[in-house]
Amino acid sequence: MSTPNKTVKSPARSGRALVLLAIMLLGLIATAFVQGASSVRLGLDLRGGTSVTLLPRASNDADKITPQAIDEAVSIIRQRVDSLGVAESEVTAQGSGTNRQIVISVPGDSGRRVVDLVGQTAELRFRQVLAETAGVANPTDTSTAATPVAGVTEELNNRFAALDCTIAANREGTGADAPAETIVACSRDGGAKYILGPAEVLGTQVSSAEAGYDPTQGLAWYVSLSFNGEGTRAFGAITTRVTSLPSPLNQVAIVLDGLVVSAPRINEPIPSGNAQITGSFTQVEAQDLANVLKYGALPLAFDRGEVQQVSPTLGADQLNAGLLAGALGLGLVVIYSLLYYRGLGFVTVGSLAVAAGMVYLLFLVLGETVGFTLTLAGIAGAIVAIGVTADSFIVYFERIRDEMREGRSLRSAVEAGWAKARHTIIVADMVSLIAAVLLYFFAVGGVRGFAFTLGLTTIVDLIIVFFFTKPMVSLLAGWKFFSSGHPLSGLSPKSVGMKSTKPATSLEA
Repeated sequence: MSTPNKTVKSPARSGRALVLLAIMLLGLIATAFVQGASSVRLGLDLRGGTSVTLLPRASNDADKITPQAIDEAVSIIRQRVDSLGVAESEVTAQGSGTNRQIVISVPGDSGRRVVDLVGQTAELRFRQVLAETAGVANPTDTSTAATPVAGVTEELNNRFAALDCTIAANREGTGADAPAETIVACSRDGGAKYILGPAEVLGTQVSSAEAGYDPTQGLAWYVSLSFNGEGTRAFGAITTRVTSLPSPLNQVAIVLDGLVVSAPRINEPIPSGNAQITGSFTQVEAQDLANVLKYGALPLAFDRGEVQQVSPTLGADQLNAGLLAGALGLGLVVIYSLLYYRGLGFVTVGSLAVAAGMVYLLFLVLGETVGFTLTLAGIAGAIVAIGVTADSFIVYFERIRDEMREGRSLRSAVEAGWAKARHTIIVADMVSLIAAVLLYFFAVGGVRGFAFTLGLTTIVDLIIVFFFTKPMVSLLAGWKFFSSGHPLSGLSPKSVGMKSTKPATSLEA
């Protein structure tokens, strides 16, 4: 009794694979539509953007402005920028000695947010509140703070009374408040001012920071903190000590860059080493604050220098040249496929077209979700991926021809060839993917854009080969034009290289 041919199920499986691919594409289209993404974001070299210069702030601690401190600041700022996505931003140090400065160039219109984010020194301190009142100046009232409180001198009282937090300059923050001193400070919105005791918990003792929201409070955003062992002990000590004190001495102010973000009342000791920073944050503000705290404080305070718009460093001519190179590479692959594989080459054309569409949709979606921007290096990665994709088709088609030369029918050769070719395709793509991942994590600047695009297009290649190329070949194998070995099909006995011109017969078990 003959064994049923297992390939009869192939059309059904192929149809399901094509439906799944269609769902993926429709999902990407819908996502891009919801996001309002209509064009690919271009990088700094193609589109231009915003450039800002950060100048180390002159202070009595001029010795701290060292090349090592500048280099550390560059590293931290680069991490903060990268946390916003693949933005192809440039962070460099210029000058020498104490005259060194940091120049940040960010592509597109999002530069202002990044400039505000990276300029924060992120000096986080927890201080006990010694006095609190409205943010307006009242020089005649020097009784706001009780002078018997340790650390509050008459001179400090006078400065506190004269402080006017409604003046914007007083709400810029210093980022250089001495942690061991008692200070006066404004709230972020200028509605309150404080006398604050010495810092008892520092930002360096924060081990992690994450943004979150409380749906029970109208989706109010906050930043949750976890302290290391030293920070946990210090935070537990301050919350234990102030719990039983009268207001406002039972408040602990959370001070960021010299401004009070919030000053909650402590009702009970908190020995767990976890805290929350609240303060009417928007989602973007909470996420940005979590990012700057997560990657640590800058070793120096900076003043914002010149902010200017940057013209494209390469321009439209170079962009057109890159696109032309990609089109030529794609065109040559198509011509080669049609000349060598003939009718079967149209599967290559269709696969490349679907792959190009999926890559374009991914560029749109990732531009909105992770800030992906396309640079000339990214275009180069996409061009290289054309060769990777073409290799996958060639491996599969040649395996089909090998199977047919061994006497299998087209349908049987399609399935047997796929079983042998897919392992080679996966291994080859994995090599490209591993190289892309290593380049992305160990390189900086434009090389990361090349690596990201190469990795993304390699993943797309795997999706297309499994969900489009193989199913289409399986379906075409049922067409008489291909199964009969038509001279233009690319699967004729002459094209395959069979010694006999007679139609192949099935040798299936």
